[in-house]
Formats: sequence, C-alpha cells, structure tokens
Amino acid sequence: MMDSSRIEKMPVCELTFDVQNPRLVEFEVSQSDVVQTLWDVMDVRELVLSIAASGFFQHEPLIVEKDGGENVVIEGNRRLAAVKILLDPSLVDAPADSIPVIGPRAKKELERLPVIVGTREQAWRYIGFKHVNGPAKWTSYAKSQYIARVHRDYGVPLADIASQIGDTHRTVQRLFRGMMVIEQAERMDVFDREDRWRRHFSFSHLYAGLDYTGISAFIGLKSEGDETAEPVPADKKEQLQELFLWLYGSKRQDIRPAIRTQNPDLRRLDAVVANRESVAALRAGNTIETAFEISRPAANVFEDSLTSAKRNLEKARGLASTAYDGSEHLLRVAEEVATIADDLWADMDRMSNRRRRRRRERIDAERE
Repeated sequence: MMDSSRIEKMPVCELTFDVQNPRLVEFEVSQSDVVQTLWDVMDVRELVLSIAASGFFQHEPLIVEKDGGENVVIEGNRRLAAVKILLDPSLVDAPADSIPVIGPRAKKELERLPVIVGTREQAWRYIGFKHVNGPAKWTSYAKSQYIARVHRDYGVPLADIASQIGDTHRTVQRLFRGMMVIEQAERMDVFDREDRWRRHFSFSHLYAGLDYTGISAFIGLKSEGDETAEPVPADKKEQLQELFLWLYGSKRQDIRPAIRTQNPDLRRLDAVVANRESVAALRAGNTIETAFEISRPAANVFEDSLTSAKRNLEKARGLASTAYDGSEHLLRVAEEVATIADDLWADMDRMSNRRRRRRRERIDAERE
C-alpha cells in the first residue's frame, strides 16, 4: 500500500506522463501529444480552471514510479497536464481565452508538485478503487485493461481485486471476461481493434452483451467466474467473428455495425442470434430491426402492429381539426386506411366466428 506520510515535492519538468495509463492506451499517444489528447477528450480544461482559481490541492499528491531514470506519473496524469498547461499554454492548440493567465507567484507554486514515489504493484488497490469502482471512474475499456494488468502482472485473483476495490456487482469479472474475449478474437485473427467502423471504441457493447443469454450461447461463452484467457471455444470462431462485425463493423471491408445504440439494439441482437431465420437475415445484410422482427412470434408482431396503428390513428384524428388543410391526397390516404381497417376487421371477425363454431362443435361432440 502507498504510504501517504512520504509525500515529497518534485519539479514538474522532471515528471513524465504514463502513456500506458488505461485512460490513454486506447488513443495510442506519445509523450509529445499526450497533453493535447488529454485536453481534447478528457475534460482537462475543468481542472485548469479549478487549479488556476484554487491552486493544486497538496493533500492529493501524484503517484510516481521511477522507471528507467524517468519519474512516471502513474496516478494524476490529468492534473499534471492541467499544471503544465497553466505553466505553458502553448502546449495545447486551444483558444487563448480558454486558459486563465496566472501570476508569477502562482506559477512558482505550481513548478513543484506533491508526489508519493512507489510502484504500480503498491498502488493498484488505491488506483483501482478510485477509477474502477470509486468517484473518478474510467471508461469501461480502461477499467478492463487495468483489471487484466493487475490480474496477470501481479497474480491477483479476480475475486481479490473485487474485494479490495469494494466491487459487489460482478463488475471486475465481467470487465475481465470482455477483455479476454477481445484478446482471444485478435489472436484468432477475427477482429482488429483498429479496424472498427467508428472511431470511438464502444467496449461496453461487448461486455454488456456477453451478459445476455442468447449472445453468450451463440459464441459458447464460458462463465464469468472462469478466469481463462480462452473464454470462447475454438469451434465458435466463425460466430465470434460475426459478433464483432455486428458490434463494431469493419473499415477495411466497408461494413457498418448492426448495433448503433446499446439499448435497444443489444436486446434485439440477443433475440436475433437465438433464431436461425433471423441470423440468416442479419448475415444477408438486413438491419437489426428487420432481423429482430423475424425473430419475434407472429402473434406478438401482429398485436404490436395493431395497437401501434390505433395509437397513430388516434393521434391523427386529434390533429385533424387543426392540421388538415383539405388536401385531396390526404383524403384518399384516409380512405385507403379505412378500407384496410374494414378488411382487417372482416378477416378477424371471420376467423373469430370460425373458432367459436369449432369450439361449439368440439363441446357438442364431447357431450355426445
């Protein structure tokens, strides 16, 4: 564990960013462009304004690991970036009025920051609690990378990681399993993180989707309690490739992802992969909406269609007195709607009468 009593001051110019920080890994940044990346995508401007107004909180030291002669900030990269920007606004491409100008005295105070020197292994509990299950949460992708690193590099069982950071919602196991599925898919050469259709990597689509029974059965997924690097059977390679294409698409193959939003598209995909005809429709290039309709029982689709039509007609009737402008075209559309409604009612009435007649005939036959 980190010893908070061992806080020391270290010159900002001697501190380097941790480009392997889970928050930064997905952006593949170098030391030269890390400040701009943090400014652009990680709300560093808010920290710049806060530190300019109130100074750097001395009771929240950076955590530094000495690595090859460098002082690598393994916790506090955003705060370090904010301080560097205040000391030298030219580090970022930003409007001049977005960075407060601070006086010589304030600059002097920021030139040396409080740090605790330690190792990643010593600090993982604190960092994990703060960013995986605590007040300064990382993205799900960053969390999963951190959990995998602690588990593999330090040999900490997932249950112990969950216990140490206060996770009571299976988050650690779920995130780890999601990362293992990605790494296995890349080893099997059925997925490439850099070949996704969208720039943003929606990792939550995968790890949340793996909780669905239909999706997990489709790829033969092992349980989340199995701390394995091979959570998908080898004979499910084709299905695993399809799942990643539906989730993330492919730039090289010019394939858009079938999943656009986590809700309701993941729920739809879960139903689709459990139905052979709907899977075939999705493979043929149909939308997730079309494939989902195929997967649903006809009775459910019929009921939803009928009630939806009723709602829309009620809405149109309520607007008719103020919105209808006398259009002959719309009048003909209403006439067609009425004809369709009459035909539908007649068909349903005929089938209802037929069922009643058969029921009476069956009752009469049982009495005889």
